Amino acid sequence: MEIMALFESEEQRLAEFPIARNSIFLAHAGVTILPKRVTQTMQDYLQEACLRMQEYPEAWRATNESRAVAAKMIGAKASEISLLGPTSLGLSLVANGLDWQPGDEVVCYQDDYPANVYPWTDLARHGVVVRLLKPVRPGEITPELVASALTSKTKLVALASCHFLTGYRIKIDEIGRMLRARGVLFCLDGIQTIGAFETRVDYVDFLSADSHKWMLGPMAAGIVYVREEMQERLRPSLLGSWNIQSPNFIAQPEITFEPGGRRYEPGVLNIVGILGMKAGLELLLEKGIPAVSDQLLRLKAKLMDGLEPLGFRFIGPREGPNASGISTAYRMEGSGPDVAKVFEHLTAQGISPSLRHDRQGQAYLRFSPHFYNTEAEMERTVEAIAQTPA
Repeated sequence: MEIMALFESEEQRLAEFPIARNSIFLAHAGVTILPKRVTQTMQDYLQEACLRMQEYPEAWRATNESRAVAAKMIGAKASEISLLGPTSLGLSLVANGLDWQPGDEVVCYQDDYPANVYPWTDLARHGVVVRLLKPVRPGEITPELVASALTSKTKLVALASCHFLTGYRIKIDEIGRMLRARGVLFCLDGIQTIGAFETRVDYVDFLSADSHKWMLGPMAAGIVYVREEMQERLRPSLLGSWNIQSPNFIAQPEITFEPGGRRYEPGVLNIVGILGMKAGLELLLEKGIPAVSDQLLRLKAKLMDGLEPLGFRFIGPREGPNASGISTAYRMEGSGPDVAKVFEHLTAQGISPSLRHDRQGQAYLRFSPHFYNTEAEMERTVEAIAQTPA
């Protein structure tokens, strides 16, 4: 019954997500599968590009409309959106574009996904002091923990909206309000929540997110958000014919950046990817992010309830405002085959979670279903795990 709130019928669900006909995909926190409408949009563009220029008018208009669609998803202005991916590119643009001075401080988390670590720790070679957060439990970045790391020299705090392993979802608005009140910049890696949970930028200065996870889009198509008031302060570190005013493609003696999101786009855009991303975002907006979030939490509860009797334990929050669509499990010693064997067995059965490890080498099964997955699929996953050979 739960799927009827999001699809008119099982036939409609399978038409939109053909992968569900023969397999159970539970790795959207890694690299998502693509909905039918996304691949169809990309195929239509490519077919048309066989017949005329790649930047044909309808495609170019839809590409520019993608800014507004992405802006709606995060509560921004279209002029604050640059159409760039992957996530690490946008984060690096922020790290490399600010006027850092020796002694400035940046706050980040060492055990975040590497794309949101290296751009900040690399600033140490410029004399920037890197302050690493040390939460009590992995990924549990609270407003109080962030506040305790701030000093009078803190220039920027860089966080992920949700931890990629534990699934701990931070309180973006509460942290952002605190930082803005103190004059500290806030950069957000939004890839693990945009498309799954409400992710607004009311108190965020910079954001980067590729579409290949919860946004249900292709790889290397993404969005970079720079708050309007920050666009003069964040200098583009990638320069080209597209983001610098070059009338008639003639280089000018002075560098004058284009206004809005274009100022961070140095050259031709990944049109086919951007159009695919737009189709994925439109699908999610049609369903409504609150309905998507509710479904993800239902699936999470169903999965946990089924796996705990089999000797599995989970890291990260089960429910409440910090819970997400990521459910990461390890197995109690002596309660059955280890998670690596379970992963191999599930893969052979056409069920696709992710195998992940922490810094200490502990192996985990990470489950990240999306809104089109069903409780019945969670039951089949639990049954398959129970049947893993010793």
